[in-house]
Amino acid sequence: MSEIVCPAILIAAPASGQGKTTVAAALARLHTRQGKKVRVFKCGPDFLDPYWHTLASGAPVHQMDLWMTGEADCRARLAAAAREADLIIVEGVMGLFDGEPSAADLAQRFGLRVLAVIDASAMAGTFGALAFGLQHYRPGLTWAGVLANRVASERHAEMLKNSVREPEQWLGALMRNPAMNLPERHLGLTVASEVTDALERLDAAADALAVTPLGQMSLADLKRWDVEFQVVDDASAELPISQPLAGRTVAIARDAAFCFIYAANLDCLQALGARLVFFSPLADSTLPECDAVWLPGGYPELHAARLAGNTSLRDSLAAHVALHKPVWAECGGMMLLFDELVTVDGQTHVQWGLLPGTVTMQKRLAGLGPQQLLMNDGLLRGHTFHYSTCATALAAPLRAARPDGEPQPDAGEALYQVGSIQASYFHAWFPSSPSATAALFASSAQPVKVPAGVMHD
Repeated sequence: MSEIVCPAILIAAPASGQGKTTVAAALARLHTRQGKKVRVFKCGPDFLDPYWHTLASGAPVHQMDLWMTGEADCRARLAAAAREADLIIVEGVMGLFDGEPSAADLAQRFGLRVLAVIDASAMAGTFGALAFGLQHYRPGLTWAGVLANRVASERHAEMLKNSVREPEQWLGALMRNPAMNLPERHLGLTVASEVTDALERLDAAADALAVTPLGQMSLADLKRWDVEFQVVDDASAELPISQPLAGRTVAIARDAAFCFIYAANLDCLQALGARLVFFSPLADSTLPECDAVWLPGGYPELHAARLAGNTSLRDSLAAHVALHKPVWAECGGMMLLFDELVTVDGQTHVQWGLLPGTVTMQKRLAGLGPQQLLMNDGLLRGHTFHYSTCATALAAPLRAARPDGEPQPDAGEALYQVGSIQASYFHAWFPSSPSATAALFASSAQPVKVPAGVMHD
């Protein structure tokens, strides 16, 4: 074992919607503009916040979850980031203590300093009580401080500051400012690449943060947040793994309609030997030459009419399936393959008709939470998060289960199979089972040796 040291914080909050993403991205943007190397991670399975963090930091952003991605993967990614970064930022998920595992669990496991962001728009003295409670609720958490968000005035900021029992914990206030708001829609933040002034919004947030005690901390000041990350010195970890997808090309849908793609999933496919190519169901008329197709999740409901009109790509995919070539379709990717999609306003759009049935958008969440899918070649971990339901005559040969392994007859996501198509609302974290992942994209796959720090058991 060896150790490497780097300042690292986890940006948390008492609840969702407090401004964690804005503060994390602003802090990353502020230090990146100053020429520092910043690495950002997102706690939990979120696809959308990492787009903003990638834009802010100029570096790839990976998810961290003690269950889904695993402790070993988290530890290895933190250590790898510490080797090259001046600052590591981890954005929490929901409230600090919400979920199993929670953001607090992640912070405690790796000794990350916790910075609490609190929406102070409707409070004054209670701000200090809330900050104190977050800091002291669980023994063993190392605290960085508290930042007030959506503050009305300098006078309001002064009241908030005076409410904090330990003055050194006050890291400043961000005023209400529409110029730094990150736009949202029903599944979360709008993808940064779809927001024409995304960088300007991040710069506005970074400018606002720059005048706070948090924003004025130098590299020397940040050293008080130093964390020691353990690195496993194992030469065998660098040995190449078997590559059951060597020589195979996987075509991946990627555009505004299909954007829910973990960077680690792409890394996993490449580690398995696959060559990756990308295509747009919104714009392309044919599939690229490939041996397998991955249709990830996204927003097909926002582009249903345009997708319905792309009959040439539909026919190209149907020809791919007729040749018994694999298709893995996740959530939004699966929705595209059904006969019809009914949007929340009641409009019906013909879709690609490779799966029988109708998908209907709902006004409320229809599926949410961590799940795992036991397949012939391994156990895939992941999650579900969708606003639609599907009505189909298809039987489900497999269903997902809770993290504890208990079946969910009513809530476990179904895996449908028609010919070479496998489809589910389940979003898979490919590194959780390289062998099961390989089986999704190959007619036969051999178990693979897992490289330390990239994939976990």
